[in-house]
Amino acid sequence: MRIATWNVNSLRTRIDRVEAFLDRHDIDVLAVQETKAREEQLPLMGLQARGYEIAAHGLNQWNGVALISRVGLDDVAVGFPDQPGWGDPAEVEARAIGATCGGVRVWSLYIPNGRKPDDPHYAYKLDWLARLRTAAQAWLDVPTALVGDWNICPTDEDVFDVAQFKSSTHVTPAERAAFQAFLDGGWAEVTREHAPSYTYWDYYRQRFERDRGLKIDFVLGSASFAERVTGAFIDKEERDPSVFAGAPSDHAPVVVDLAD
Repeated sequence: MRIATWNVNSLRTRIDRVEAFLDRHDIDVLAVQETKAREEQLPLMGLQARGYEIAAHGLNQWNGVALISRVGLDDVAVGFPDQPGWGDPAEVEARAIGATCGGVRVWSLYIPNGRKPDDPHYAYKLDWLARLRTAAQAWLDVPTALVGDWNICPTDEDVFDVAQFKSSTHVTPAERAAFQAFLDGGWAEVTREHAPSYTYWDYYRQRFERDRGLKIDFVLGSASFAERVTGAFIDKEERDPSVFAGAPSDHAPVVVDLAD
């Protein structure tokens, strides 16, 4: 089975690229983040014509997650137990969707950005991660993957210039500790061994061309998922504006291969 995760930065804008990506790499399951649309607004006919089922959760033009699968899409869950909300009044955002695809439980996750370390959104991010970790403890006994845009650089090697980020989110000790808590709790990050490079490059000042990026998109697996991983790669060509027609997302897809 081949599973991928990709923050597409608007599924409506990049549907042609998504369809071409699925064809090019023969993807079985694609977890998508930042769909930026309600389900009824998504252009799904091309995906369905290719034999994919789609489960999507979006509330407005912000956030939004989806699962695109040609190996089954069962027991769809929108959000996770005790997922915190944001805003006043607080409302649960479209940041998590899970389903069983070909015997593997896949969660497409879009972790809050945090904005700035002194912003209430930062506290929300840490609370969101803590509650996800608590909920996910119950999922460790079956093949499960927590995939998506984690908005965290777990190590200094995951950011092009850690000094430049010293006053920013993504690299703070609390965020890194939150990510490490998943690993300490039994989850394994399965991509780094095979694909250590960045997954995100801001559009600002030709960051991609100068390879000034961040590694923030990850696949965390339960033990029974991780033991099946045979390889992984980052499709950097998909982020390269010179390779394919149309504007790219600022994230590159991350692809993981599983043994049968």
